[in-house]
Amino acid sequence: GDRVALMLRNCPQWIFFEQAALAMGLVVVPLYTDDRAENVSYVLQDAGVKLLLVEGDATLLKLASIRAQLQGLLRVVSVQTCEPSTDFSRLTPLADWQIFDETPSVATTPDIDALATLVYTSGTTGRPKGVMLSHRNILFNADAAVQQYPIYCEDLLLSFLPLSHMFERTLGCYIPMMTGSTVAFARSVQDLAEDLISQQPTILISVPRIYERVYNKIQAQVANKSPFAQSLFHSAVETGWQRFQNGGSGGGLRWPILNALVAKKIMNKLGGRLRLAICGGAPLSGEVAKTFIGLGLNLIQGYGLTETSPVISGNPENDNDPASVGVPLPGVEIKVGANDELLTRSPSVMQGYWNNPEATQAMIDKDGWLHTGDKVRIENNHIYITGRLKEIIVLSNGEKIPPADMEMAITLDPMVEQALVIGEGKPYLSVIVVLESETWKVEAETQGFDVSDPSVLNSKPVCKWILERIAPQLKDFPGYAKVRAVTLLDTPWNIDDGTMTPTMKLRRTIIMEKNKHDIEKMYKGH
Repeated sequence: GDRVALMLRNCPQWIFFEQAALAMGLVVVPLYTDDRAENVSYVLQDAGVKLLLVEGDATLLKLASIRAQLQGLLRVVSVQTCEPSTDFSRLTPLADWQIFDETPSVATTPDIDALATLVYTSGTTGRPKGVMLSHRNILFNADAAVQQYPIYCEDLLLSFLPLSHMFERTLGCYIPMMTGSTVAFARSVQDLAEDLISQQPTILISVPRIYERVYNKIQAQVANKSPFAQSLFHSAVETGWQRFQNGGSGGGLRWPILNALVAKKIMNKLGGRLRLAICGGAPLSGEVAKTFIGLGLNLIQGYGLTETSPVISGNPENDNDPASVGVPLPGVEIKVGANDELLTRSPSVMQGYWNNPEATQAMIDKDGWLHTGDKVRIENNHIYITGRLKEIIVLSNGEKIPPADMEMAITLDPMVEQALVIGEGKPYLSVIVVLESETWKVEAETQGFDVSDPSVLNSKPVCKWILERIAPQLKDFPGYAKVRAVTLLDTPWNIDDGTMTPTMKLRRTIIMEKNKHDIEKMYKGH
């Protein structure tokens, strides 16, 4: 029942420590290596962690600023050998900490309903909440997910999403254990392109942001090609997409040619062996899904929450609708509640929030239904996410807009790295756009703008040009969901400055506070 924590990158030691702790009946508390020190301090104190496994000096440097707040932490174990520090008298190298006894410990089997892990959600607002998952929660979900996702012993998975994320922990760790698959650990997200080529995975598990980045790079490269090459690319995507809609047939003689000239060359940059890409954690743009599927990558969306261990649904390989997040896993109940909210009930629903019965009662009703907060529609047993209950923007005229859908559409422009749509209580919508630096420089120079002049960034001509680029991306939205003002930034939002969660979601309130003067300018006179 004692809590022990990990704060290191994906590696074999992460899994060894976690499995040993679970077998001993300890409660595992995973931490994000790139989380802010104040969040780490809060989690360690709130969970009452007694032992922490870290990677090395970089993590210790972060802990140094909060060491006075960690009086309950009895031991810090470092995988790497570190210099002795008076600041960390509780520090022990892993090599010294491991004591091998000739008499092996007697194996014990924890109670299946005992608490197994405390996973703190990196909420976009407020303090993180500790999600209590039992051994039963985790095992039920992994067993149900392995029936839904076609992962086999011959497969090689490339692990790069943090194992602190239950999505990666279940699909990228527990399921490969069950299927006998091989897992390779990527060096970092920055090295992902090289690692894909060197490791040649057959399965990729990721969040939409990674697929969107690859998509934007492809689009930027295609834009610089000749008109003939651009035509070939679009023909390949359209032909491949038609084949997908026809169950893998059709395309005549065009597809073998387009596949050889276009699709295979792009897929080779992803390693050349990818047969399945699983996406979860947030909604994926339909255009991004169509492009990858058209190029021959079997991309399927899933859906879930940390509070459901985590998978609720996934698209079966033989019934894949890229616009949906799939059908419920075996044994998972779903229904639509008030305000079109998705409710779910199953043995994978969490025990509750750690030390927070009020939040637990607000999340799970007396009949055991967990309220997801996601607005949905259900057709042919497929779940379609239509918005978030708490993230709907209501304009001053009463019109309601889901900002996440608009932001997803805006970021399809290769020049847009990130976007935040604003307009709560306002007469119209505006957007803060973070530009992708390299594409911005190239595109701006073609328009005759001097990018070396800082004042150019938010000049009237540049803002007018950006709004004109954004407009086509929003053509499918209602007339009132048009953006009329923009603020441009050249520094991406990130985890270190608190504007993003460790799971790469934008913290809307913090971003709006940091840019409140720019927002005021966009609504000046209205």
